[in-house]
Amino acid sequence: MFDIKEKTMTPTENLKRLGLTLPNLSPPAGSYVHATRSGNLLFLAGKGAGKYTGKVGKDVSLEQAREYACSTTLMLLAAIQNEIGTIDKVKQFLKISGFINSAPDFSDHPKVMDACSNLLKEIFGERGVHARTSIGVAATPSQIPVEIEAIIEIKE
Repeated sequence: MFDIKEKTMTPTENLKRLGLTLPNLSPPAGSYVHATRSGNLLFLAGKGAGKYTGKVGKDVSLEQAREYACSTTLMLLAAIQNEIGTIDKVKQFLKISGFINSAPDFSDHPKVMDACSNLLKEIFGERGVHARTSIGVAATPSQIPVEIEAIIEIKE
């Protein structure tokens, strides 16, 4: 939990405090962009990042999927920084959608996405708290275990 000093830290400072860095953002893998802006809303394309492939609950453990979700969260933050220059301009994470490439009998999708949600709260404080969808899917691009997309509000 944040102490008084940490509540006043910026998201960029919190990243450093956690020993995290944002990854390099590769060009989109298809006919889309990383982010689209409408007024003060930023819609982030689905991202996946990490070293695992396969189905969660079969080829990928719950802990590996959670690690993957955290790596993907950092990729989303890299997309924000690429689009608006800094993650410090995030006013509020509004909605996160997580698509878990899972075995048919896997049902811990929310536990996978909790890794993303908890990391956002650790970096952004209350601004990282969001509505969320966590669903299992039959397949994802390149058989990545987790794909996450987001809608955020940015400061003007």
